[in-house]
Amino acid sequence: MTYCVAMNLADGLVLVSDSRTNAGVDHIASFRKLYTFGMPGERVIMLQTAGNLATSQAVINLLRLRLHGETQNLLNVPSLFEAARLVGETLREVTAYDAAAAASSGIDMSCSFLLTGQIRGEPTGLFNIYPQGNFIAATTDTPYFQVGESKYGKPIIDRALRYDSELEQALRCALISFDSTIRSNLSVGMPLDVLVYRRDTLVLPQGYRVAENDPYFEEIREQWSNGLRSLLAGLSVAPDFYLD
Repeated sequence: MTYCVAMNLADGLVLVSDSRTNAGVDHIASFRKLYTFGMPGERVIMLQTAGNLATSQAVINLLRLRLHGETQNLLNVPSLFEAARLVGETLREVTAYDAAAAASSGIDMSCSFLLTGQIRGEPTGLFNIYPQGNFIAATTDTPYFQVGESKYGKPIIDRALRYDSELEQALRCALISFDSTIRSNLSVGMPLDVLVYRRDTLVLPQGYRVAENDPYFEEIREQWSNGLRSLLAGLSVAPDFYLD
C-alpha cells in the first residue's frame, strides 16, 4: 500500500508521496513513487503512483523510453489533458499485456496515478487516473486528490485546505495528513518525497526527501499532537445527561 496526495492551488502545486511497499509483514522496502518530466520554460509534468509496483514501473519506463521518439509523448503533447490521456493509454497497454498472467495467478496488477503540472500557455492542472485508464480533473471546489491509503489523512485536508490556501500552509496540511496516516497504518511509511511548484515558473522543483527523524517534520507533528490535546481539553464540558 502507499499514500500520495497532490494539491492544485491558486499559487501552484503541492505533492507528497510516501515510499513504502510491502508484500507481507516480512517483506518491506522503499521505492520512489514520484516522477518528474519536463523542459525548462516549456512544461513541467509530475506523476505519483499507487498500486502494483511492477505495473507502475512498467508504465513509467514506457513513458520515458518514448520521450524522444516520433510518437506522441509527455514532452510534446499539447495539453495536460492529452498528457493524462497518454498515461491512461499506456496504463491500459501494460495491464492488457500482463492480463493473462495476472488472471492465472490471482495477482492484482492494477495501479493508479496522479498527474500534475503545467504546460506553457495553460494553467496548472491535476488529474486522477484510475486503474482502467480513465481520469477526472481537480477543480477549485475539490483542489486535491489522494491515491492509496487515503482515509486517515482525508479529514484533515477536507477541513483545512482551500483553493486559495498558501503553498506553505498547504504543505503543512499535507505533511500532517501523512503523520496521521503513518500513525494509523503500517503500510505507509517514511521517507516522504515532497515537491512544491510555484505557478508559471515552468521549472522543475528540486524537491525534498523527508527522512526518519527529520527535524521539521518531527516539530510539526509534535505541535499537532499537543495542539489537539489542548483543544480537546478546552472544548465545552459535556452536559450531565451525556454522561449518564
